[in-house]
Amino acid sequence: MYGLDGRNVVVTGGTGGLGVAVVRAFLDAGATCHVPCRSPAELARFPHAGHARVVITEGVDLTDDAGVSSFYAALPSLFASVHLAGGFAMAPLTETSKADLMHLVAMNLATSFLCCREAARRIVAAGSPDGGRIVNVAAKAGIEPGTAAGMAAYAATKAAVAALTQSLAQELVGKRILVNAIAPSILDTPANRAAMPNADFARWPKVDEVARTVRFLASPENAVTRGAIVEVYGQS
Repeated sequence: MYGLDGRNVVVTGGTGGLGVAVVRAFLDAGATCHVPCRSPAELARFPHAGHARVVITEGVDLTDDAGVSSFYAALPSLFASVHLAGGFAMAPLTETSKADLMHLVAMNLATSFLCCREAARRIVAAGSPDGGRIVNVAAKAGIEPGTAAGMAAYAATKAAVAALTQSLAQELVGKRILVNAIAPSILDTPANRAAMPNADFARWPKVDEVARTVRFLASPENAVTRGAIVEVYGQS
């Protein structure tokens, strides 16, 4: 199903709330998932850690140029790379330091850039007639910055991910690599429910629903869509 049976797919941020659902969606479609993680503590909450088609690489710093290169260089033939890893912070402009800004640049933009670069190299080397797929994660705050009061640094870095995605979609199409991104609003996760207990959770997009959108964009079933920033807002 989806043409993913036997394919190798990278999922960064695979141990997170959305990542667990995305890995599950790819496993259900027959793919093998390669999940980098920075610390063993991430694995304690990762339900797919023992799955036969989940390959975990510990000690990977996705903000480190050499570390990302080494991780991708060790992969088998690669078809798709999904970049969920990132960070969030909100604070008024007058209370945001340069260090705060650069932290989000590293977590959101640098990780996506480095993983896109190495994924493109590995997908081209694989030489699949289907090419390959790359999926990034922007955010509603990044593509609708007028809704992002109090989170200017976060919105700016997610807007940069959207721009990166659209630029690479044009650059890589000649190599048969289709690059897209999703832009979530507030995802329905336990952490977000705890942070906003009075919100209307029914309106938030569910992680399993968003994961199915990611799976389509990262599969051979997606034969024509590139440069899209797909809004996955649910009813929010």
